[in-house]
Amino acid sequence: MRRRTIKLFGVLSVLLATQTGCKDFFESSVANSKLILVAPGNGTETNKYQVGFWWEPVADALSYRLQIATPDFTKPVSLVSDTLIRTNNRLELTLDPGKYEWRVRAENGSSVSAYQTAAFTVHPSSLEEQKVTLMSPGNGYLSNRSAVQLSWNALFGAIQYRLQIDTLNFADEDKLVYNQAQNDSQFSFNFPKDQVYRWRVRGESGTENSKWSESRTMTYDKTPPAKPEIIAPANGAVLTQPVLLSWKAVSTAKKYKLYLYKSDGTSPYNSSFPLTLTATSYSFELSQLQGEVVFWKVMAIDEIGNEGPLTDARNFSIQ
Repeated sequence: MRRRTIKLFGVLSVLLATQTGCKDFFESSVANSKLILVAPGNGTETNKYQVGFWWEPVADALSYRLQIATPDFTKPVSLVSDTLIRTNNRLELTLDPGKYEWRVRAENGSSVSAYQTAAFTVHPSSLEEQKVTLMSPGNGYLSNRSAVQLSWNALFGAIQYRLQIDTLNFADEDKLVYNQAQNDSQFSFNFPKDQVYRWRVRGESGTENSKWSESRTMTYDKTPPAKPEIIAPANGAVLTQPVLLSWKAVSTAKKYKLYLYKSDGTSPYNSSFPLTLTATSYSFELSQLQGEVVFWKVMAIDEIGNEGPLTDARNFSIQ
């Protein structure tokens, strides 16, 4: 009886594990999900060239396919946009005046839903009523590269674009970092020094100016973090296992890279090193021969990816 109970328990465990594994492996289908469009609604008419597209999220969707055609998908003259959106259920675009249809479907790795479609019209209007849509980089951009490519949507009626870049929130237009008209809808800007910058764009026609776009921030930081200060163990220490390596936190560091070497001081101790950590200590047990000398170093890495200097090599051995 005891053997039969144990055997039954084992079968149930296998079945449960199999069901759990299948659930983790197979994703739910979105094929029968109905996506609901929110804006612009079917039949919408607007004199704003900046159009916000918005739909309700679908359960189990990993991305959405947004397409825009003019004048419609039945007899399209052109496909204005065909965009895969992975992290949101909204998108803002700047369009020329005209008649449009837009549609969206939900997608995941194994299925897609049916498209939902709506029509809308953009009427011609004064440039002063319009606003430029910024494309890239996104707000809060961080970089340690000296050049950045700025881009924005072209605006109907604009013959040039005024790009302004500042570090004081555009408080004084006589002291801007950059203030020039552009013929194109993109510009490569070189950061003059480590700092937080703001940028914005407006369209110009010679007689009219559009409203300013939103302003976005971008940070250039080429300064590496400081060298960590070692806490323990003391250099040349003879230790028992486990060994705890520790160092003081560096104010600008987001993570640390730990190097561990064999007794020659240059060969990585094993394939795990260098090891990236967010903590300021690391505990481990070694598999080396008793009395073998082990060397180690650590460096700090900031949010942007700048690597600071390595600490001086330290060594220890196991009793």
